[in-house]
Amino acid sequence: MTLVFEGRAGADEAVADVADGATVLVGGFGMAGMPVDLVDALIRQGATDLTVVSNNAGNGDTGLAALLARGRVRKVVCSFPRQHDSWVFDGLYRSGRIELELVPQGNLAERLRAAGAGIGAFFCPTGAGTPLAEGKETREIDGRTHVLEYPIKGDVALIGAHRADRAGNLVYRKTARNFGPVMATAATTVVAQVGAVVPTGALDPEAVVTPGIYVDRVVVR
Repeated sequence: MTLVFEGRAGADEAVADVADGATVLVGGFGMAGMPVDLVDALIRQGATDLTVVSNNAGNGDTGLAALLARGRVRKVVCSFPRQHDSWVFDGLYRSGRIELELVPQGNLAERLRAAGAGIGAFFCPTGAGTPLAEGKETREIDGRTHVLEYPIKGDVALIGAHRADRAGNLVYRKTARNFGPVMATAATTVVAQVGAVVPTGALDPEAVVTPGIYVDRVVVR
């Protein structure tokens, strides 16, 4: 059963059981689809020693960057850690206060999808012959070097969606969908931040991208 919470207090309740040392999947492509309210609630909650899996490593001083700035994150797994306003991550990394696992963007999405699909590992040519493949098993497939990649599983996923119904079915808005659907299948507990919750049955079934069976908690802003 999907639990529905409202507002700031609801966000706090929805992330209250995130444990120290947890692996947290955070949706978003930059700020598009970033569940800022849930990340802010995680900051207030105080969990630390976290591994955060996200496409980026935070922008400016809000959202994921704010979580990093408070020293709660031990390791970031992402595809695009640096951009013009990623000064929080830059400072932490340069001073050796945070670990980075750099993953090509397609590999990141597929490793998350693999976790949700129950795939043990897969071979992919992306990264072959580069430092990203160092220490990893490789195999020649159809005349091309492939690298063995493992799934990325999360203890909790924090994702953003456009709307939900009371059963937790989610629809997304345009590019804000990004990593939300694959992260929803890859985590033990899934918390979705949405703009509105409608009665069950009010969403067009053909528009539902993430079925409610994957969603444990919904927080409406």
